[in-house]
Amino acid sequence: MRSFPVQVRKGQAPDKLSREQFRQRFMRRFHDPAFRPEQAAIDRLEAIAWDAYRDGRKAPITEKAGPGAADPGYDLSVEWKAAAHRLREAARVQADPGTPSRVLLIAGASRNDGSCPGEMSKTWRLTNIAKTELDGAGMETDILDLSRLTSEYERMIYPCKGCVSTAMPLCHWPCSCYPNHALGQVNDCMNDVYEQWVRAHAVILLAPTYWYQSPSPLKLMIDRLVCADGGNPDPSSTSGKDAAKAKALELAGWPYPKHLAGRVYGLVVHGDVAGIEGVRRALSDWLDWMGLIDAGAKARLDRYIGYYQPYATSHDELDGDSAVQEEVRNVARAVAAAVRQQREGRLVPPDEKLKNPRPK
Repeated sequence: MRSFPVQVRKGQAPDKLSREQFRQRFMRRFHDPAFRPEQAAIDRLEAIAWDAYRDGRKAPITEKAGPGAADPGYDLSVEWKAAAHRLREAARVQADPGTPSRVLLIAGASRNDGSCPGEMSKTWRLTNIAKTELDGAGMETDILDLSRLTSEYERMIYPCKGCVSTAMPLCHWPCSCYPNHALGQVNDCMNDVYEQWVRAHAVILLAPTYWYQSPSPLKLMIDRLVCADGGNPDPSSTSGKDAAKAKALELAGWPYPKHLAGRVYGLVVHGDVAGIEGVRRALSDWLDWMGLIDAGAKARLDRYIGYYQPYATSHDELDGDSAVQEEVRNVARAVAAAVRQQREGRLVPPDEKLKNPRPK
């Protein structure tokens, strides 16, 4: 490990909002005239929110980190502690050989019939084809429908803030960047998503191609899963978000723990004109990097549905494409077989015992 002086570069972040700018943004939540009779109460709430913003009260309720932490006296967010406890319990259940095999199905499309598009996504239908196959194979299934970010009140995944690029130990497992009550960044659902990933023995990710890329809800989840690949399970070791302490920890030698490694994965990417191969490769590379194990060539699918046909008839094209439906079933079958082998100790990657000379 090369030795560098610890430096923290500053000068990018703008000043805080002015009092009037803050008020304007806060009040946009109450644009509906139905709120007008409660304007006095809203004004009082706005004043409280301003104080929290001005004082930077990110985590207003804390308790001591406690025994086992690098700094037992550190004031740790009670919300983070609760989330970390849930992940530890989920990991315990997942590792118990007596528990049923569980597959997480991730529907990565933005579209559903509960928001502006007015119609379900083809990804949703493919997800249910895979689920039916897994149910028949005796697998427990759990569906994560990322389109709910577009259609459900106050359900969101906030962007990754890039803590890992300052230093890996600054990126906590689970993510401690949210909620940030001072900035109103609440109702982030990633703690639920982390728990679904941890509980699973396998993951099947299904996604359409949007402009040669993954849909934005899927990309938000992917970015926020960076803490699963090398993240720090003890925020007290960095006194929360102390960049200098995190840099020093990394430079002293960081183990880059892979919190989701060893799970099996399958992948279904579809599109209508172009870009499916690039998206599938990018997603495969990401899952490989995190230490997941692919279930074979037939578990990594990219296909066009209704190639160059009208969008208006794309579901009809899927109805008539029995081959792609069967290929999705094959993804599920391959994953089910691989999960059984993995849990019986028979699925051993040839490179499992090789040491990575440059972990990151």
